This record gives sequence, structure tokens and C-alpha cells, in this order.
Amino acid sequence: MLTSQRKQAILAALKRDGQVVAKTMSEAFGVSEDTVRRDLRELAAEGLLQRVHGGALPASPAMADFAQRQYIGPEAKSAIAQRAAQMVLPGQVVFIDGGTTCVQLARSLPSTLRATVVTHSPSIAVELVEHPGIEVVLIGGRLFKHSVVAVGAAAMEAIARVRVDLYFMGVTGVHPTAGLSTGDFEEASVKRALIERAAEVVVLASAEKLHAASPYAIAPVQAAQTLVVEGDTPEAVVAPFVALGLAVVRAGDE
Repeated sequence: MLTSQRKQAILAALKRDGQVVAKTMSEAFGVSEDTVRRDLRELAAEGLLQRVHGGALPASPAMADFAQRQYIGPEAKSAIAQRAAQMVLPGQVVFIDGGTTCVQLARSLPSTLRATVVTHSPSIAVELVEHPGIEVVLIGGRLFKHSVVAVGAAAMEAIARVRVDLYFMGVTGVHPTAGLSTGDFEEASVKRALIERAAEVVVLASAEKLHAASPYAIAPVQAAQTLVVEGDTPEAVVAPFVALGLAVVRAGDE
């Protein structure tokens, strides 16, 4: 079997099974594990999968930069955001993460809502400038341009001084075993700090993020209490998360 044929077979197995194991692939192809690992390295370098110990998982398309991500599933993100917005109660203090789905969430907050939004995302703050009842607390720091959020020591220090009722987390990967993940080391650290400051963590997860993984682990999926997904997400896709104790909320449900 040629290298190109092996790679196509690996990607097909990844799409079918949601993961590949190097040992299993080597036995199927009749080649060494080192050969399969080389194939996985090359596919990972092309952004086609995410390597993990012993094999690989699907790579998240949400690893693209902020501008590109706006064109990935905009209708699904809007529906998820509208459902998440219904979770915010009057008088609450909530943290809204950076990212395209979270921008949609800010846009979806009812004009009659009176609450406080804490954010390290200038994009979120700008969306709420004209909202009559939302007080905005903007956390500063070094601007991570890929996601348009503040990171670094200043951001971490400010986060340590707030407590919020809800933390709406944006991620690039949500996987039952690989956990919650993102594409930047510092951004993962900020998200971990925010988990510690929130009474409830709500993960906004459009289809391309479910059962996908990114390079930097944030926390196990059990660090979240609620997962907001698209309305037509198959039961088989969400079942592993329900088994781990997460509440799954579907877009479109009341």
C-alpha cells in the first residue's frame, strides 16, 4: 500500500470511528507502528488530525483564526447562542468568553435584560455598548489577536478578583476522553482560571467541535456542567457527555 493510500485509509477510519489507534492501523496495513506514526505526524502537520498518545483524534476546524471562523456554521452558532442567552437571569454576573459563537451570544441577550457581563474580549464588549441594561466589565491584558481576547499576567490577575454565576466558554475541541481543548497554551490557562471563578460552566459546542481535539488541554469535560449543542445533534454524539454527568441543552428547546 502506498503512503498516500495509507493516509486516505487513516482519514477514512478517523471519520468512521472518531479515532484511530496506531497499533491497530499498523496491523491492518501490514507495516510497522513507526510507519503509521510517521503518517500521523504528516497528517497532523497538514491540520487533518490531532495526534494523541497511541493514535489520533479528529482535528477541529475551529482552529482557524477569528475572521475565518465567522464563516463556519454561522446559522448553527446563532441558534446555539440564542439558546444560551435564555440561560442568563436578571441580576446575574456572567463571563462571556471570546470567539464567534460568544459574539452571537452577546447579540442575542434580550434588550430588557439587566445583568453584568465580564469579558476579556473587546469584540464582546463592543457588541454590548448599545445594550441599555448590561453593565460591561472588560478585562485587559496582552491581546491575543488570533481569538481577539486578552491573555497574560494582567488578565489572570483580574480574573482572580471576580466571581460569576455563569461562564460561557468557547472551545475548539470537546471530547469525552481528551476533554476540553483549544489551540493556544496561554488561552487554555485563562480558561482554566475562569472555570475556577464560575458557579456554573456552560460550553457552547457547534458540531465541528464535538468529538474533536486541539493541541492544548483546558480541563476534563466534567469541569463543565452544561453543553449547548445544535438542535439536530444525534443522541449517539451527545450520549458520552451525558454519561459523564453533563446536562445537554439543545438549540431550539425551551
